[in-house]
Amino acid sequence: MNQSGLGGVLTDARSNALVAWALTVVAVVATVGNAVAVAPLWAGFALVVVVLALIPPVKFRDPTAMLPWEVLLLATLPLLARVVVELAALRGDVVTYVAVAAIALVVAVELHLLTPVEMNERFAVGFVVLATMAAAGVWAVVRYGSDVLLGTTLLLPPGGLSASETALTQAEHDLMLEFVASFLAGVGAGALFEWYFRRRGRGEAIIDIREEVDV
Repeated sequence: MNQSGLGGVLTDARSNALVAWALTVVAVVATVGNAVAVAPLWAGFALVVVVLALIPPVKFRDPTAMLPWEVLLLATLPLLARVVVELAALRGDVVTYVAVAAIALVVAVELHLLTPVEMNERFAVGFVVLATMAAAGVWAVVRYGSDVLLGTTLLLPPGGLSASETALTQAEHDLMLEFVASFLAGVGAGALFEWYFRRRGRGEAIIDIREEVDV
């Protein structure tokens, strides 16, 4: 039985399942709460976390077949932070990109386990870094489109493209800082996940659910 690598990230430990389900419930509550508060972007983010968390237990028809709670905690961290404390802009972006990195890792693991695609740890880490940076770019495009089409001020300063050159320059500077933050968050999360894989492989009781289901 394989007890290392991406195949060993899923575990049927009851304690892990209990914490993971609790975090999934938090994400469900955040989805509903943000939808009621008319925050569609945050509601969509929370919904993605819920869907990804539920794929393994639904696939294997086993409620204990949950992802490690540590990974789900990283993914739900910005949702918890949004409720508990109001974070500063850059710090909030860093937390969000770390959560995006966790989601990217979940996608990599589930692709490895549930599809013919196979990834080793280093490729998965690279996937996490690139996906985090790509998410930052997509998020910037979404905010820009919202500002131009809907008149919001998510990215552009008040007045939009008609704002002063100084305000537009500051907005561009802030965007570059976000890109740097997304890169650092992706690299940091990638290094953390690689360490996590190695620690798991060195001796924790990890069970490859694919083999358990086959048995």
